[in-house]
Amino acid sequence: MAKILNFGSVNIDYVYKVDHFVKPGETLSAMGMERFPGGKGLNQSVALARAGADIWHAGRIGRDGLHLRELMSGAGVHTELLDASGSGTGQAIIQVERSGQNCILLHPAANFEITEQYIRSVLDRFEKGDLLLLQNEINMIDKLLDMAYEKGMQIAMNPSPISPALDQCDLGKVTWMLLNEVEGNALTGETNAKKILEVLIARYPNGRFVLTIGKDGVVYRDRDQSLRRGIYDVPVVDTTAAGDTFTGFFLSVVQHGESIEEALKLASIASSIAVSRKGAAVSIPTMDEVKRAEEDWGNHSDGRK
Repeated sequence: MAKILNFGSVNIDYVYKVDHFVKPGETLSAMGMERFPGGKGLNQSVALARAGADIWHAGRIGRDGLHLRELMSGAGVHTELLDASGSGTGQAIIQVERSGQNCILLHPAANFEITEQYIRSVLDRFEKGDLLLLQNEINMIDKLLDMAYEKGMQIAMNPSPISPALDQCDLGKVTWMLLNEVEGNALTGETNAKKILEVLIARYPNGRFVLTIGKDGVVYRDRDQSLRRGIYDVPVVDTTAAGDTFTGFFLSVVQHGESIEEALKLASIASSIAVSRKGAAVSIPTMDEVKRAEEDWGNHSDGRK
C-alpha cells in the first residue's frame, strides 16, 4: 500500500464555550475554556492513523508543541519528519456555541515557517504513487503541490481555510479534493451543490471531488460517476473536527482499495461520532469504534441512524 504524507498544520486549540458568537464591539464572558491539540493537519493525521493508514506527518512546531508530537505518535502517526525548531507552535482560538457550531481564529506561527529546503528533505523520503495530503494552514502549499506532482505522487487537498494562497496553486494537479459548501462557493461562485461540482469537473476533468453539504450529507463526483450519502442523526456537541475526521477516514479507506461507497459510509459514521464528542483530535474515533457503530446503526440507504 502506498504511503501517505500529510504536510500540514499543528496547533494548540483554546476552546471557549459561549452562548453565541461574539459580535463586533461586544464583550462576552465564556461559560468555560479547555485546551486541546488541534490544527487541520494534526487532526487529519490522527484520523488517518486511527482509520488504519500508514501515515507520516511533516510540518513545523515550536518547543511548546512537543506534547503534540507525542500525541500524534501515540495515535500511530510517524512523526520523525516533524520539525520542532519553529518560533512557536500555531494557535487557534475557537468559540463553540450551545448548538455545537464553531468559529475559529488562527495564529499560524511555525506553520508559516516552512522552507523549500525542508520540503525537499521531506519529499526525498517518498516515491511515485505515494499520496500527499495538503490543507491551507501552512505556507508554500503551491511549492509542495508542484514538487510532489513532479515526483508522480497523488495529491489530496482540503482547500481550507480559503485564502489568496490557493490562487497560486494549480488545482488541476490535485487527484482528490475534499471540501464543504463554503469552500465550494469560494472556488466556483456557485451555491448549489450540483452546480459547484459541475464547475469543478469542467475546470479539472481528472479530479475526484468529495463535497460535504452539512445536514444533507455528502456528494462524490468524478467525470464518470456521481454518488450521494446522507448523514447519521446524532446529538451534536462540537463540530470542530467533523471535516478533518471525514477526510482522514475517506482517504484511508480508498487507499486500502475499498470502494468509494464504502469510504463515504465509514467516513460519515466516523465524523458523526466525532461531532458527538468535545474537542478536535481527541474526538476522533478508531476504526474499531466505527465498525461497531456500523453494526449498531445499520446500513440504511440514506445514511441516517
